[in-house]
Amino acid sequence: MLAISASAVSHLRSLVGEDSSGGRGLRVLVERGGCAGLQYGMKVDEKREGDFVSEREGSRVLVDAESASFLKGAELDYCDDLTGTGFRIVNPNAARSCGCGTSFEPATQASGVGSEAGTH
Repeated sequence: MLAISASAVSHLRSLVGEDSSGGRGLRVLVERGGCAGLQYGMKVDEKREGDFVSEREGSRVLVDAESASFLKGAELDYCDDLTGTGFRIVNPNAARSCGCGTSFEPATQASGVGSEAGTH
């Protein structure tokens, strides 16, 4: 579902903890907003019924069913460079992204979520 880079694995472990057996992980979601129409959200959360789960080396990423259509084939990465530090989504489903890096316009309209322009 959502690939997890090696760099993201180590940072997920420090964020969520070494033991994700209790169902905790990093929830990645897509919601309306941002200047390109849709934006990513992330938070540490518990697994819920219907979630898609991606795991790598004990690190877990949770995606709800509605967000999954926008994240299919995407990768969660962690970067620490001149443009910023933090988790980033490399998403082949994005037709274009905003300069902020958290907002995107989907290549196709999925799940009936429109591409309304907004603000950060």
